Amino acid sequence: MKKLEQEYIQSIEADRKAHYESGQKALEYIENSSARYHGRCVRTLYVPKLFEERDVANFKALLGTLYGIFDKVIDRYLADEDYRRLFGFDPRLEELICLPARYPCRLPVARIDIFYDEITGDFKFCEFNTDGTSAMNEDRELNIAVQRTLAYQQFAENHELCTFELFDTLAAELKAIYDATENASSCPHAAIVDFMDYATENEFKVVAESLRRVGCTAEICEIRELTFDGQALYSPSGRKIDMIYRRAVTCDIMEHYEEVQPLIQAVKAGAVCILGDFRTQVVHNKIFYKVVQMEETLSMLTEAEQQFVQQHFPYTQSFVKELVPLEKVLNHREGWILKPEDSYGSKGVYAGVEYSQEEWEKLVPQQYNRHYIVQEFCQPYRTINIDLMKREEAQFGDYSNITGLYVYHGRFYGIYSRIAECSVISTQYSEMSIATILVKPADQ
Repeated sequence: MKKLEQEYIQSIEADRKAHYESGQKALEYIENSSARYHGRCVRTLYVPKLFEERDVANFKALLGTLYGIFDKVIDRYLADEDYRRLFGFDPRLEELICLPARYPCRLPVARIDIFYDEITGDFKFCEFNTDGTSAMNEDRELNIAVQRTLAYQQFAENHELCTFELFDTLAAELKAIYDATENASSCPHAAIVDFMDYATENEFKVVAESLRRVGCTAEICEIRELTFDGQALYSPSGRKIDMIYRRAVTCDIMEHYEEVQPLIQAVKAGAVCILGDFRTQVVHNKIFYKVVQMEETLSMLTEAEQQFVQQHFPYTQSFVKELVPLEKVLNHREGWILKPEDSYGSKGVYAGVEYSQEEWEKLVPQQYNRHYIVQEFCQPYRTINIDLMKREEAQFGDYSNITGLYVYHGRFYGIYSRIAECSVISTQYSEMSIATILVKPADQ
């Protein structure tokens, strides 16, 4: 356990009842906050994540290397038809990815999820969320809530604490990307678009407010209700759209391809600036994990980048008969996790550690040759936490961690922290979100 966590936990152990009472105040705030998704309030625990400047330096360094690899892979995809075949995308999607770019930034917004060892600084990549990057509002609300707890207040007496601002920074970077495009409007109308039956609308409202503060007008739009007249794209309210902040993930767009033709046609015509454009799918799709480890990719990377891939990307392969013997996955259950090539929100993810051998042998063949990847399972870093917000008699327990790194316009801006009782941090198991705090050195 890190020294800072030990200090935080010791203060809780000194007066459990008083901390429970303050946890009730935090819980009351959360239950009445905007940290809700389709009526479900975010679940959390009493102890926040505590990071230091050395962690931030680690994150910025790894992101610099990763984004250099991203750029090379995307550029090769655009230029090399043979390389594109390695990804196996739908021809309609391939056409969208290869459209002329309005701006040089290949990934306007992303959250890079990693398994981070907080003691050693080592890590493995879990997922690249380049479309529909979310949970900034959960982090914001959880940080407001945790500041109401006695443990936070006592800890703040001896440390300088701060949180990451994730909305005004996002809006400023989106506006900066747009401003550099040809014929940019001085006061663009921005549309935040998604399939609203899937959307995190409370978060969209905060994004819209931030966009207005940086000089845009903004509205939230159902992606299926846009219209295109051959010259301009319009919102359901009739406003001409200059800039789109795309929260609709690519797999949902492709599933509803005919229903979103106004957007598609406007993008093809270059009539609207879309952030991010469809190039993001090259690294958002989990097939990227396989392709980046192939000789076709490694051969164009520097020696340092090759070592980075080998050290930090879990072994990944398409789960098909030609490449992976079924028995290899069946007989080593705890070493593997199965994931759909293109999904989000942990949908359809199966980790062997969460199943009995009998269950695994029934489940695994059903995913064989069905657009799945099989990936080396990474054991997450574990920390101590406690559910003092709901139970005075709660005990400290051991939790798995995953760390999400927010990157806007290629720059690191903050962290999203999730934990779970089991080894798989997923909404289909016991996933929870917790506040993230940066602890600064005393002399700053």
